[in-house]
Amino acid sequence: MTNLVTQKQIEEFKNNGAVLLKGAFKDHVESVQQAIEENKANPSWRERTYRPEDGSAPFFQDYVVWNQFDGYRSLVKSSPMAELAAELMQSKTARIFHDHILVKEPGNSVKTPWHQDQPYYLVEGQQTVSFWVPLDPIPRERTIEYIAGSNNWNKNFRPTRFDGTPLFENDISEDVPDVDANRDELDIIGWAVEPGDAVAFSFKTLHGAPANSSDIRRRVVSIRWVGDDAKFANRLGTTSPAFPDLEYTPGDKFEGDEFPVIFKRG
Repeated sequence: MTNLVTQKQIEEFKNNGAVLLKGAFKDHVESVQQAIEENKANPSWRERTYRPEDGSAPFFQDYVVWNQFDGYRSLVKSSPMAELAAELMQSKTARIFHDHILVKEPGNSVKTPWHQDQPYYLVEGQQTVSFWVPLDPIPRERTIEYIAGSNNWNKNFRPTRFDGTPLFENDISEDVPDVDANRDELDIIGWAVEPGDAVAFSFKTLHGAPANSSDIRRRVVSIRWVGDDAKFANRLGTTSPAFPDLEYTPGDKFEGDEFPVIFKRG
């Protein structure tokens, strides 16, 4: 076991669906910050920048670029992240699924709506973890939030786009509950974070994030991992992120050159 995760943190991750790991990737902050600027100058075809109609600052996003920029690649391959993923998932292996780059510029008015990640994806399993790694200080009132224990609700809520339309046509899954209208009734958790901290959370955990009303950037990279039990999922349409050239059979073991195993216990 690494010295960055304790048994208590593993239990917290299992029970709450999210756990704070202070300073886990502090040695990679500068290189990832540089990678973000390189990425913004050279976005992939998956890039999606939201430019609010109110004229406020943009919200840059890109996906599946971890192996295209040195700073991201080092975070995935040279940091303790893969071994931490295996420990938290209680898996013999940690296989990278993809990355998500999120930059809310100062004054951006876009909220990240409450959602689960797993219903969007072409992979599913019990052994999953995302590492949400900030590159700027974020106070509690502007940080990502989670509904503690929602990873154990055994529900897959309908995935929607930011404009509220369903990701998949004819999806009759249950709507995400109205969290903001019922905050007092739910166990909502979140932490003030510093550059190089990480919040590790399950693909099944309900989460959301406020707009960036501050005068500083909110740069984040989120790296998603799966474990031994991961399988290709059966979805009703094109997943997010999309892998249009990938051929697979739902129910088969999740594997492929795009998703290498980075850590394997000896």
